[in-house]
Amino acid sequence: MNKRMKLIKRVIKLSAVALIAVTFSASLFADAAEAQIAVKGETVYTMNGDAITNGVVLIKDGKIERVGRENRVRIPSDYEVYEAKVVTPGMIDARSVVGLAGYYNQDHDQDQLETSSAVQPELRASDSYNAREFLVEYLREQGVTTIQTGHGPGAVISGQMMIVKPIGTNVDQALVQDATMLSMTLGSGVRSNFSSPGTRSKAVSVLRQELIKAQDYAAQRAEGETNGTDLKSEVLADLIDGEITALVQAQTAQDINTALRIQREFGFPMILEGAAEAYLLIDEIKEASIPVIIHPTMARPGGDMKNVSFETAARLQEAGIPVAFQSGYEGYVPKTRVVRYEAGIAAANGLGMENALYALTVGAAEILGIDDRVGSLERGKDADIAMFDGDPFEYLTNVEGVIINGEVVYKPE
Repeated sequence: MNKRMKLIKRVIKLSAVALIAVTFSASLFADAAEAQIAVKGETVYTMNGDAITNGVVLIKDGKIERVGRENRVRIPSDYEVYEAKVVTPGMIDARSVVGLAGYYNQDHDQDQLETSSAVQPELRASDSYNAREFLVEYLREQGVTTIQTGHGPGAVISGQMMIVKPIGTNVDQALVQDATMLSMTLGSGVRSNFSSPGTRSKAVSVLRQELIKAQDYAAQRAEGETNGTDLKSEVLADLIDGEITALVQAQTAQDINTALRIQREFGFPMILEGAAEAYLLIDEIKEASIPVIIHPTMARPGGDMKNVSFETAARLQEAGIPVAFQSGYEGYVPKTRVVRYEAGIAAANGLGMENALYALTVGAAEILGIDDRVGSLERGKDADIAMFDGDPFEYLTNVEGVIINGEVVYKPE
């Protein structure tokens, strides 16, 4: 009996210690969540009006509390203060495969394209995303605070995209929005991964057939005649019903034109990505009101991208077509680009600094449908901020700090 009582007392004591430890850890996380920060910048680009000289951004509980000139904003004494030459909203990579395609370029970290079938809309990026992947951390340290990532191009339909922030140790902590878009490809890139379809016309016929089936399924679903267990049909029906957007990679003018025709035929929401020869179809893209997530500006010319141009972003923007930048997918280590550098080249080739920054921030947020949360420095939005020691688009400029959800996630020594 005495031994039993001693055992019970020991269990109670250990439980109490564990409870204290959990409580202490919870308090640490609570302190982090309630961090109060002031960011001072010689120039603050809010992307919600003119840049502010000698500006201040106040952050409280993960959100932006106030933005204004230093002489008009009182910084409370208990706020931690950071200073930088240039302050911007956190940058947005509108199309990536980071977290699915890894740094080591080995089979174990390459989940961006499943080649068992050319049509797999049921695949979810959130089931493959590795929040601990080194490239995620790398992009965060470059001032990228929001990423749309997922299945890569190279299949007629390769799978679903998602939007994450480069934080946390698992997908749930990083996730902003799941199943945002459906990755599709038109062009010669499909035939390099699959024996069938082997031609453009075959690929389009396969896609059209799937969309016709989806129309029928969507009608049956509306009548309550489906049970929701056919994952492939459910996703394609969501596309037909406008609940998910097609992200269509089409590089050549002929493939862009095909994408526009298919979109008109079935009426689903669509965003073009890549669009290397978009400058040949500016009127058609504008008439269709289709945004473009432009190819990486410095992409190597060749194949369907042989006619890439540094000036494409500027020409689309001048025509009033919404544009965002992407890191895309590269078939070599480290398998990611930095959108800040891609935008910098576009800025120097007709786009201009502020237009490039717009496309990297609030412009990208608008295209992705998350501008109520990110993209500009406004009261109530997520406190995602990048700090620089100079012009963000100058190659020698350094990132001095990155804040995501009001927490300092990068500060160089």
